[in-house]
Amino acid sequence: MNLSLFLIIISFIWFSSEVVLARVKHSKTNRSSKQLDQSSLRLLWITITFSVSIGVFLAMQNLSSLKIQSPFISVLGLGLILSGLAIRWIAIITLKRYFTVDVAVLKDQKIVKEGIYKFIRHPAYAGSLLSFLGLGLAFANWLVFLIIFFPILAAFIYRMGIEEKALKDFLGNEYIHYSQTTKRLIPKIY
Repeated sequence: MNLSLFLIIISFIWFSSEVVLARVKHSKTNRSSKQLDQSSLRLLWITITFSVSIGVFLAMQNLSSLKIQSPFISVLGLGLILSGLAIRWIAIITLKRYFTVDVAVLKDQKIVKEGIYKFIRHPAYAGSLLSFLGLGLAFANWLVFLIIFFPILAAFIYRMGIEEKALKDFLGNEYIHYSQTTKRLIPKIY
């Protein structure tokens, strides 16, 4: 199977799983999730749509001067996509019913500190970002990598700030302590 076909298949599975999550895992809380979310989910989807669309368009232009010359970069990119998907799904399964695609806090919300959440506060986002990093690299083009990864990274960082404020407001000192003892995305680094 050639690399391009493999990338298309993985991307289709990835996109399909996110569409299913978006349909199934919206919050059903008493609080206005729209108010807590502050349209960050919408911003994230818009950023992803534009960044990936522009990146794919540019990749199809075959800008040879911006190509990454290593034959292993595309394979590394595919590996990062798969690793990111695995991390995201482990995080979602660990959170169980507390996972929602929009920023929401359940009235009996508890901080999950087991599994991957022992090490980082936002492993589902870390997994997504790892996948987008991989997608950018899979095209083996510096410009495509920059256009796909960095706007999406900025949108996720914005969303994490909104989510952390909601959790601090609702869970108070317990969440503040948790955020002081864990990193956001990369264990022991950030």
